[in-house]
This record gives sequence, C-alpha cells and structure tokens, in this order.
Amino acid sequence: MTQRVRRAPLVLALGLLTLTLAFLLLGVCIGSTGWQAWADMQNDPVAGQIVWDIRLPRSAGAWSAGALLGLSGAVAQGLFRNPLADPYLLGSAAGASLGVCVALALLGVSPASLAWLAQIGLTGAAFAGATGAVFLTLVLARGVQHTLRLLLAGVVVGVVLGAASSLILLLQPQLLQAMQGFLLGSTAFVGWSGCVLMAVVWGLCMLAAWLFSPVLDGLALGESTARSLGLPLAPMRLGLILVLALASGTAVAQTGLVAFVGLAAPHLVRSLVRAAHAWLLLLSSLMGGALLLAADLLARSVMAPQELPVGVLTAVLGGGYLLWLMHRHSAALAGDAP
Repeated sequence: MTQRVRRAPLVLALGLLTLTLAFLLLGVCIGSTGWQAWADMQNDPVAGQIVWDIRLPRSAGAWSAGALLGLSGAVAQGLFRNPLADPYLLGSAAGASLGVCVALALLGVSPASLAWLAQIGLTGAAFAGATGAVFLTLVLARGVQHTLRLLLAGVVVGVVLGAASSLILLLQPQLLQAMQGFLLGSTAFVGWSGCVLMAVVWGLCMLAAWLFSPVLDGLALGESTARSLGLPLAPMRLGLILVLALASGTAVAQTGLVAFVGLAAPHLVRSLVRAAHAWLLLLSSLMGGALLLAADLLARSVMAPQELPVGVLTAVLGGGYLLWLMHRHSAALAGDAP
C-alpha cells in the first residue's frame, strides 16, 4: 500500500504528460481549415506555415500558460491555506487589465498602434500592471507577515484597480472592443517568442517553488508548527509571492484573463493523489497545462470555423466543476448526518 501511494504521483505525472502529447498532436491538426492543412503540409508551403507557425506555437503556448496558472494556483492555495485561492488573489488580474487599458488609452486604437501593442506593448503593459498590483498589495499589507492582511489588501487592490479600468472604459468607450480579447482570454495570438518566454519563466518558477515547498508543507500544519520546525517564514513567503506574481503575470500577459484553470488544477490533483507540495506543485502545473490545452482545442472546434474565447470555456467548465464539488460535499454531509 505504501509503495502504491508513493508511486501514484509519478503515475499521474506520466499520464498527464501522455495526455499533453496527445492534445499537442490534435492541436496541430485542428483549426479553421480543418484537417486539410495537416494533410497537405508536405506539398503545400502555406499549409506547412499554418501548422508550424500558427497551430503548433498556439498549442504549445496554451499548455505553457496553463502550466503557469496551475503552478501559481497551487502556490496560492498552499500559501494562504485556502482551497478557494486562485492566482489572481493578490490583484494581478485587475492590475493587468488596468495596464492594458492605460496602454490603449495612451496609444489609441488605430491599426498601426494595435499592431505594435499586439507584439510588444500589450504583453508588456499587462505584465507591468500585474506585477505592480502585487507590489502594491505587499505595500498595503506591510510585508508578508500576516496572511489575513495580505488577503484583505489583495481584495482592496483588485477592487480599486478594477474600478479604475471601468472608469477608463467609461470615458473612452471605443476601447471596449479592443479590450474584449484580453478580458475573455485568448491563445490565438501566442507565437514562438511567447512560448519560449513562458517556458523559461515556467522553469525558473518551478525550480523556485520546489525549493520553497518545505514551507508550504509546514504551513499546512499551522503557522506555529511551521515556526517550531525552524522554517524562515517571512523570506520564504516573500519568495513564494514573487513566484506567484511572476507566473501569473507572465501567463496573463500572453493570453489575457483565463479563469478557473489555476483554481481547478490543484483541486483535481488533490482528488486523484495525496502527495507533499514538492509533487503537488509539479502535478498542478502539468494538470493546468493539460486543462488549458484541452479548452483551447474545444474553443477551436465547437463552432468551427469560428472560435470561442478560451476564457469563456474555462469559466463555464471550471464553474460547473466547482458546483459539482459543492454538490458532492453537501451530499456527503447529508449522508453523514444522523
């Protein structure tokens, strides 16, 4: 029994990697032109360009963004000891939205400026806004010593920055259409440069989170127990928050606001295996990548040749999953009642 428990995380990791490879293969085959581009890839240079320069980086980018969100969700839930914590808990989503709003308002929505924003300014503004919001949360919370103060500061920052974005859109309503793609989430514009950037950030964040995983194991037993174990909580908390900010900010900057992936991935992993946070972080990241890649495939195929925003699908599927969890929990409590 003990060997099975120890092998379960490894088996799940191999299963998620196999599933990811299958989804990647489907990703290069599915698109607005159907399977024709994949079939004609050897003879038609345009079909080859569609597969190698559009579909493959899009699929790889969807997995990378989902892996970053799954990792940051596991970090947030372990750090705050709250299963409902998500990557945007410290205001990064509202900060990214405000950054994009400000960039669009300053540069306008002409085709030339939008082309420049799509390549450089949009991702940079979103990342700057997300990391700036987390920094503002840390300033308002006066450090990382008090978890409750951090949570409250994150809520305040999210509300205030969200109100600022709404005010900008109210004053300049012509920006709303340009903001829709970002607010609904999309992987359609992820290129090879974005894939490489997210892969590098994922590697750095995964390594840092793995090094800080002992503090998450200690916090699961309570703060007093973690202190009694001799863990330096303050610097390690700060390191985990930096990992959370970098991972979520990078994903949001590339794909916009994709909901529920960072929240649902750790839940799914914990429902399948029991493991320490060193494994939980990796498995949540792999699960998040598989979830967002699967949602991207559905977004391309449900209404083909038209596409649904991937953030809409993740919100619907993730919300349905959480409602099912609530129903199952309520049924279990009713069954235990005398």
